[in-house]
Amino acid sequence: MKFLKILSLLFCIATLANAQNRIQNIEKAFNHLLSDEQAKHALVSLCILDANTGKTLYAKNEQIGLATASTLKTITAATAFSILGKDFQYQTTLGYTGSVTTDGTLKGNLMIIGSGDPTLGSWRYQNKENTVLTTWVAAIKAAGIKKIEGAVIGDDRIFGTQTTPEGWVWQDIGNYYGAGTSGLAWRENQFDIHMKPGSSTSDEVKIVKTVPATPYIQIVNELKTGASGTGDRSYAFLPPYGNVAYLRGSWGMGIAKKGISVALPDPAFDCAYRLADTLKRLGISTSQQATTTRLMNLNNQVIPPVTQKISTISSPGLSEIIYWFLKKSINLYGESLLKTIALKSGKDATTSKGAEAEINFWGDKGIDRTALNIIDGSGLSPGDRVTT
Repeated sequence: MKFLKILSLLFCIATLANAQNRIQNIEKAFNHLLSDEQAKHALVSLCILDANTGKTLYAKNEQIGLATASTLKTITAATAFSILGKDFQYQTTLGYTGSVTTDGTLKGNLMIIGSGDPTLGSWRYQNKENTVLTTWVAAIKAAGIKKIEGAVIGDDRIFGTQTTPEGWVWQDIGNYYGAGTSGLAWRENQFDIHMKPGSSTSDEVKIVKTVPATPYIQIVNELKTGASGTGDRSYAFLPPYGNVAYLRGSWGMGIAKKGISVALPDPAFDCAYRLADTLKRLGISTSQQATTTRLMNLNNQVIPPVTQKISTISSPGLSEIIYWFLKKSINLYGESLLKTIALKSGKDATTSKGAEAEINFWGDKGIDRTALNIIDGSGLSPGDRVTT
């Protein structure tokens, strides 16, 4: 027994010494990082805790708030899991206003009612664009509708009209990774522009096509052909709800990419536009152009109530959404989740209210609220600050 006690004591001493050596190694590595030329003008922070006890094992500059970039997504994801639940799903509803006559004429409008689902029409899931449109067409036909004396309306009211968080950079906003939220998101709120460089740097870059076709957006091409090997240095400048996109920068000779992905300025309109266009090609006409509830409000038009719901599409579960959110760092998902968190917390579906709910959630768990300066849900804002 005495031998066992001595053996246990020696084991504890060895374990403690090993732990101390690891901390010393971490401190040595951290100091080596600080002395690196690349860190000369940088702020560096590190905080290591014991996962079982929460005790701080090593910390340096741990109270300095640093720009999070996309690491903020881990906080947004953890908050969403806790507040929304891993099985949470969004629901997008298709319905109509007015009534359907015996000859199949809808004297009213088709209404696509969004709930903020950022995955609707995304190529990553089962509910791809063509699948969604096929489902809606089948529901319209099943309702006996053969002609529409009205419009297809995209209802994006749930998230309001401010699509991008305050503090986002103008150079980011028009590009796919800077796509803002929409109460009726569609195809991850982006479209593609295919381009072809010239054979020399004095040649213009040719716009081949947009995918899908977006005739309602005017593209102003200011791109220059870049030297071989310079690749993609192009940016799209296209504001939310705008219809003129400026392409600036360069597109290098010999580039393998077909083009760039650009943020949809009005996803709810594009969604309604695609459904109306699909119906037209199938012989189901509409008497009015596709529109949105936002545009109707701007034009002082009365938004009629839905009299009959004919289809509901559920999003993937939150676990699957967050898998892609973190794997591909999809900024749109973070912003949509933050607004959804606000709604679930009984607040208005705004970015600021979502950030407030997120900070309060972690504050209630003992984290200093002043250590979390959260401006958005994705980390794209350069103003985000969180301490290690």
